[in-house]
Amino acid sequence: MSDVQWLNLQLPVIQAPMVGVSTPALAAAVSNAGGLGSIGLGACSPEQARTMLQQTRALTAKPFNANLFCHRPARADAVRARAWLEHLRPLFAQFGAEPPAQLAEIYKSFANDPAMLEVLLELCPPVVSFHFGLPPQAFIDALKAKGIVLLATATSLAEARLIEQAGLDAVVAQGVEAGGHRGVFEPREDTRLGTFALVRCLAERVSLPVIAAGGIMDGAGIQAALTLGAQGVQMGTAFILCPESAANAAYRQALRSPRAECTAITAAISGRPARGLVNRWFTEVDCPTAPPLPDYPNTYDAAKALVAAAGVQGSDAFAVQWAGQGAPLARALPAAQLLAQLAEELDNARGGRVVKGGGRR
Repeated sequence: MSDVQWLNLQLPVIQAPMVGVSTPALAAAVSNAGGLGSIGLGACSPEQARTMLQQTRALTAKPFNANLFCHRPARADAVRARAWLEHLRPLFAQFGAEPPAQLAEIYKSFANDPAMLEVLLELCPPVVSFHFGLPPQAFIDALKAKGIVLLATATSLAEARLIEQAGLDAVVAQGVEAGGHRGVFEPREDTRLGTFALVRCLAERVSLPVIAAGGIMDGAGIQAALTLGAQGVQMGTAFILCPESAANAAYRQALRSPRAECTAITAAISGRPARGLVNRWFTEVDCPTAPPLPDYPNTYDAAKALVAAAGVQGSDAFAVQWAGQGAPLARALPAAQLLAQLAEELDNARGGRVVKGGGRR
């Protein structure tokens, strides 16, 4: 099997850096098995990021990816925040709780975090990737000077061209099928292109290597992306059921149930569009009468409070369970075994054979 030359991988698979699900153990297991494991640092302080990077490096000598959020910093809007909290008040009341008095910007953007940059420059993870946009060019140049491979998510040709102009090494083409947050630079400009259409456009119009992301769950999907011009794939939902992930029991049960057959996109959870398993966030909170959303990630602060209030009462009705459209194909396998299965399926697909029966385990 040929390497992805710019990352020297045995299998052209990147495990998506899913905040709250990916762990140093999962990232290391994927990297040790010949893919590229990832850890999500978007919700971390610089010191928390330092710990996660050190833990991952202790578990693998292979390359791994550290992912940062580069969203536009939230603009505080007390009027909008109050209206949103009042919208949620009846739901909090169902669990005997009150909504928070105000909303906080719980995740700091890497684009405005020089302390996080210093941690990366000191510890030098082999690969760094960006979601929701790009950091300042000075940050990019400093990371490149350390020999770090840089990736960024694009959901459109326009975003990919910005990534290309900034001098990054590859672009992750995230289709609308993908689970979790859309990587759009500005949510209002989301073209919602599908993975394969986006991959083909980028392969033809951008000089960077393209990594396909969204709806890819097995070797046949990997081969389809490669045929369209991708040099690798990024898979997230496929790894949620791995024992090395941090997904809780309710999340795992939901992903193995008929609920996995229905995913949708909402911005009502975090303030940015994201795809997950449909629950009351999608059917009740995200409704035509809902007031305007506070900025990301302030909206997420309210969501986390409601999830916690429900959890105290033993309810997972508002649990945040991100998943892509390929969720019914998720398999409960250790990461190394899943990588081996993907490699076998990819070999079969290259030989013109798509073997059925991999299925959920």
